[in-house]
Amino acid sequence: MRPDYKVEGPRQSMSWLHTWSSLLLGWLLYAVFVTGTLSFFQNEMTVWMKPEFHQSVAPASSQQQTAVALNYLQHHAADAASWSIQLPNSRQTTTDLSIRKAGEENNGRRGGERVILDSQTGEVLKARETRGGGFFYRFHFELYGMPVIWGRWIVGFATLLMLVAIISGVITHKKIFQDFFTFRPGKGQRSWLDAHNATAVLALPFHLMITFSGLLLLMFIFMPWGIKQAYPETMGFFQEMRGGNNNRTAQTREERPDRKAKRATPEAVAMADFMPMIQQVKAQWGDNPIRSIQVNAPNTAKASVEFRAQHANSVVMRNSTPTLQFNAVTGQLLAEQTTAQSVPVSLGIYNVFTALHEARGVDIVLRWILFLSGVLGSFMIATGLVLWCIKRAPQQFKQGYISKSYRFVEIANIGTIIGLPLAVTAYFYANRLLPIAIEMRTQWEIRCFLMTWLISFIYASFRNHRQAWLELLLITAIAYAFVPVLNILTGGAPLWRSMAQGQWMIASFDLMCLCFAVLFFWAFKQLKKHKSMFDPKNKAKAKTPVKSKAHTGETA
Repeated sequence: MRPDYKVEGPRQSMSWLHTWSSLLLGWLLYAVFVTGTLSFFQNEMTVWMKPEFHQSVAPASSQQQTAVALNYLQHHAADAASWSIQLPNSRQTTTDLSIRKAGEENNGRRGGERVILDSQTGEVLKARETRGGGFFYRFHFELYGMPVIWGRWIVGFATLLMLVAIISGVITHKKIFQDFFTFRPGKGQRSWLDAHNATAVLALPFHLMITFSGLLLLMFIFMPWGIKQAYPETMGFFQEMRGGNNNRTAQTREERPDRKAKRATPEAVAMADFMPMIQQVKAQWGDNPIRSIQVNAPNTAKASVEFRAQHANSVVMRNSTPTLQFNAVTGQLLAEQTTAQSVPVSLGIYNVFTALHEARGVDIVLRWILFLSGVLGSFMIATGLVLWCIKRAPQQFKQGYISKSYRFVEIANIGTIIGLPLAVTAYFYANRLLPIAIEMRTQWEIRCFLMTWLISFIYASFRNHRQAWLELLLITAIAYAFVPVLNILTGGAPLWRSMAQGQWMIASFDLMCLCFAVLFFWAFKQLKKHKSMFDPKNKAKAKTPVKSKAHTGETA
């Protein structure tokens, strides 16, 4: 061993690992985090992006909501095989009906004719074609424009690197909790490091949970061998679910071509009043509202109705949502299900983590906590990417020119950190401004998102680095500030009306856009005050002239 060789300790080794595992896929992780954070309110985004539904204001009582739905069904689908009624709730303004006609196969999946009603008037509503918030949800773990399995593998690998970065970051920072309470504004690199540490520590439990649970959700793709070995019979089941049972179904139908002819038609019988049944359900469930009503064989002697609650009894057991089943003719209670069978500890842990990751079945307070933690996580990744450039800026200044690799990171930072939020607003604007009847409207909304994002990278590559940051920050702030105005001008419910009517899924969207506008404008003002190291006026500090070996830029 050379006498001048210095052995690195574990903290120094972890620092190297933390830096490069974060940078290599940091831009992808930022996109995954931002779109995943938006997905916590994907229902609210979808409702906002369908202004035709904004007029629907749900009645206060579930009896009135049900009466509106039953009135439509009795007049337009009295002879259907089954009705499914999805009642309005805090995340849905309309009443969603699914009507399955006689002879249609009921395979347990949602199917049949879908009808959307105004929850108060019963008017049939038709919305524009859009993917809504579902686009960000799918992009979050599948990306876009590539085979689904490739997207999931790429996101899974990035998630694994993020878990490595989090653990190595905790080990690297010797005074991580002390630094959490320290913030020194206006100190350049020190300020960025303080911001990075504070956002990392404040939401550290969330960061660990969201990355670990993300890997759990994808583990059946990454490591299917254990399931194949322990439960080989399940692989055939999954193949059938993916389409392998189509041949078997077709053969069964060929063997029994007269199945429909032999099926006896149930006797037509009037159903009992649903209101006493609803009162009995409410008395038993208390504060847990009715989410959906399933009516099988309506207006016949075999009619039955099943009520399903909004909230499950436990996130540990997926099938623990309370249900009550009645004879729809006599109104007599037939069956009750309030708990599910016990599950193994490992499956219970899996259910808890994945439920938190997807915000499945959580109340509004926890959903907002998860959303704000996601915002902090996005800010943590963004500050880490900027900090990488800040730490290396003195070396670039000393050598007298901006290297191509350094310039590449600068452009990637602008296009990702500020370009993505700007592209999100382009998606919302396209939703409202594209013609309703345009072909492939959904695809054009997504194309506007992708084109705006691409333009951000191109713009950053041709503009001065500091000016690109300032201009894109200001444009993004203005774009978010005008989203509520766009909502009013294109037929949506104004902010004051949605708040007065309790339509918080619409009002919260407008309010959050205003909050983001303030945030980006504040960032613009702060950056404008900052003096760049590469400012040509700052010649007093320059030891060597800054050359234009690559496109000259500055550190934000």
